[in-house]
Amino acid sequence: MKIQMVDLLRQYQELKNEIDDSIHKVLDLGQFILGPDVKELEKELASYVGVKHAIACGNGTDALQISLMALGVGPGDEVVTTPFTFVATAEVAALLGAKTVFADIREESFNIDPKDVERKITKSTKAIVPVHLYGLPADMEELLKISESKGIPIVEDAAQAFGAEYRGRKVCSFGKIGCVSFFPSKNLGAYGDGGMVFTNDDALASKIRAIASHGSEKKYYHDYIGVNSRLDSIQAAILRVKLKHLDRYNELRSKFGGMYTERLCGDVITPGTFPDRKHIFHQYTIRTGQRDKLFDYLKELGIPSAIYYPVPLHLQKAYQYAGYKKGDFPVSEKLSQEVLSLPMHPHLKEEEVEFITTSIKNYFGK
Repeated sequence: MKIQMVDLLRQYQELKNEIDDSIHKVLDLGQFILGPDVKELEKELASYVGVKHAIACGNGTDALQISLMALGVGPGDEVVTTPFTFVATAEVAALLGAKTVFADIREESFNIDPKDVERKITKSTKAIVPVHLYGLPADMEELLKISESKGIPIVEDAAQAFGAEYRGRKVCSFGKIGCVSFFPSKNLGAYGDGGMVFTNDDALASKIRAIASHGSEKKYYHDYIGVNSRLDSIQAAILRVKLKHLDRYNELRSKFGGMYTERLCGDVITPGTFPDRKHIFHQYTIRTGQRDKLFDYLKELGIPSAIYYPVPLHLQKAYQYAGYKKGDFPVSEKLSQEVLSLPMHPHLKEEEVEFITTSIKNYFGK
C-alpha cells in the first residue's frame, strides 16, 4: 500500500479531461498573463468568499506582503502574529522593515490567542495577522473586537483554510484583507504558485491591484512603490476547474478527519473541533509526547507523516533580532514538540485511513 501525504496524481487523474481542456484553451488563445481566466477566477472567488474584490497575485507570500504594503506598513511599525505558523506570515513584515511581534496560541485550536494579542498591542501596531492554521478558523469574534476597539486592521492568513467557515461565513471575509495561497498542496491548489487577496474596501482593492503590478494603475504611470506579482492564465484556468470541486473535496477531508478522530481518540490528542467553525483539515494534526518515536515507527511502515512546525518562529535564527527567548511562548513551544500531521487529502481511501490508524493503535499497544 503506497500512501501519500498529499496525492495530487489521483486528483489529476480524476479531473484530467477538464484540466487538459482548460489548459489547451489558454494555449489556443495565447493570452498567458492577465488573460480572461484570471479575471473570471477573481470574480468567482470573490463571489465564493462573499466579498467585493479578489485580486490575483503570484503566491501566498506576495499576497501577505502586498496587503501590508497597501496598509502602509514600514520601518518603525509592528505587526502582531503567531509564532506557530509557516515563516511567510512573519517574514513579510520583516521584509518591509517592520517588527514582527508574536502572540502565543491556544492549545485547543493551534490558533493565535486573542487575549495575548491584546497584551502585545502598542501605539506602533499597524496590523494583526491571525493564521487559520491547519484549516481551522481562528477566534474571529474576539479578534474583531480588538481590531475595532483599537482601530487596527486585521489581515487574515488563510493559506491553509480556503473554504473554511466561522459562524457561517467564509474565512477572508472578516478582516480588512484576507490572503490565500494556491500552492499545489493547498485545498485549492494550482500546478505552480499563485495567490489571492480579498477585501471589501474599494480604494484598498485598487491600491492592492496597483502594488501587485509595479505600483501602476495605468501602464507606465506609477503611483506606488510596487512589486511584480501576477497569477498566470494557465494556473487561473486550472484553479477555475478545481474550484467547482472544492466544497466536495473539503467535505471528503472532513469525512476522513472524522474517521481519524473516531479511531484515534484515547491514543493521542486529536484536533479540536468547534460547533461555530467548519474545519476543512488542510492538515490532520495529532499530538503526542512520543511524537518523534511515532514518526520513525510510521516511516518504517511506509506511512508518511510531517511536523508542522518543529521550531516556533521566535526561536528561529532569523528572528533573534526581535529579542525573544525560549520560554516566551510556552504553548507554541510545547506544541512544537508534540504535533504530527497524518496523510490528509480528498483522495484518501478508507482502507488507507484504517491502516494508518491501526498502525498507530498498535504502536500504543492496543
